[in-house]
Amino acid sequence: MPLELELCPGRWVGGDHPCFIIAEIGQNHQGDMDVAKRMIRMAKECGADCAKFQKSELEHKFNRRALERPYTSKHSWGKTYGEHKRYLEFSHDQYRELQKYAEEIGIFFTASGMDEMTELNLREDQIQLVHTVRTYLRLDLNSDFPDSKPSTIHCTTHQPQEQGFGNLSTLTIILKRANGEGMGGEVILGHATVTQMAVEFLDELNVPFFKVGSGDTNNFPYLEKTAKKGRPMVISSGMQSMDTMRQVYNIVKPINPNFCILQCTSAYPLLPEDVNLRVITEYQKAFPDIPIGYSGHETGIMVSVAAVALGAKVLERHVTLDKTWKGSDHQASLEPGELTELVKAVRLVERALGSPVKHLLPCEVACNEKLGKSVVAKVRIPEGTILTMDMLTVKVGEPKGYPPECIANLIGKKVKVNIEEDDTITEEAIENLSKKIKS
Repeated sequence: MPLELELCPGRWVGGDHPCFIIAEIGQNHQGDMDVAKRMIRMAKECGADCAKFQKSELEHKFNRRALERPYTSKHSWGKTYGEHKRYLEFSHDQYRELQKYAEEIGIFFTASGMDEMTELNLREDQIQLVHTVRTYLRLDLNSDFPDSKPSTIHCTTHQPQEQGFGNLSTLTIILKRANGEGMGGEVILGHATVTQMAVEFLDELNVPFFKVGSGDTNNFPYLEKTAKKGRPMVISSGMQSMDTMRQVYNIVKPINPNFCILQCTSAYPLLPEDVNLRVITEYQKAFPDIPIGYSGHETGIMVSVAAVALGAKVLERHVTLDKTWKGSDHQASLEPGELTELVKAVRLVERALGSPVKHLLPCEVACNEKLGKSVVAKVRIPEGTILTMDMLTVKVGEPKGYPPECIANLIGKKVKVNIEEDDTITEEAIENLSKKIKS
């Protein structure tokens, strides 16, 4: 039985728990908070379990040349790729607002942290400085601490309208101490430029689980550091090999056993012949102690429903309000009507999967009484006759008689009463015959 894990508070996945359905909003919100909220509400109303976004600190996801290259696609929101991505990137405060909205309407909220989690190249005194700042995360860092504090912290930032470390992507911290000559005299103890990476921000945001996008799955330092955060993880496997996924499992499992792997093919939209749902069963064999799921980029819902039938315990699909909108993901996304149908179909398939135990069900009793067959006398059989196979046949009989699957048990048995041709053979008519009950 695959491992069960509590992916979100009170919501378990794996085993016999319902498939966890993630509505991947990504950046289909067009950079518009109102659209993003409409999409969160849409995900909730369509029956999804979670609304998911994508969070990046762009300078740590892309190098300078990648951000500066011209971007002339019909899907572009800027002249360069960097301008395009910045247009679609929400700030930390906006993420907090979206999370609060999701909580208000009752749907889980998370995001993929889509940038490198490199360690800062800081001196020991700078590292201590950063730790000091983090002690005061919720203070206004642009003002002095009360006089009772021995030190003051000042910061400058690329986003000066935002205050407090938790609201900042990048800031320069200057730690100062009064030198005894009054407020005008200060000794600079140290300074450091600090970037709060996306995963660190999402951890601070207290998301229920981390989603690792396919592009970061073979980024093993990132994977290890994310696993050490201790939150459940959902790891996509697009663009990866089976050998890589075994390495992923071996890296994450000893650190954080609460994770699952999703079969995924990174193409938008995805053709059916490239889906390879059979990888789900291969993952189930290779990693029998974690749940396996599916992240789909195909059009329509049939392939995703099939994935659930094969045992996918987490299902992720991109969603949109309108497939004709600007953006390369919209075409491979589900509109509200499709998402609603997907959720209904998944829940129907889960009911249909039912139990692996095969037996006569209560709903079959009426049909069995009407059409179920019994052993019948092919000829007249006098009392005292020893039964042979050529005396017997199988028909729908009235009343119900001996079950045909047990006909071999009748051979060699003695008949206690006269049985007319075409009469049902009953247990009571045969000597030393145990009663057979169909189950």
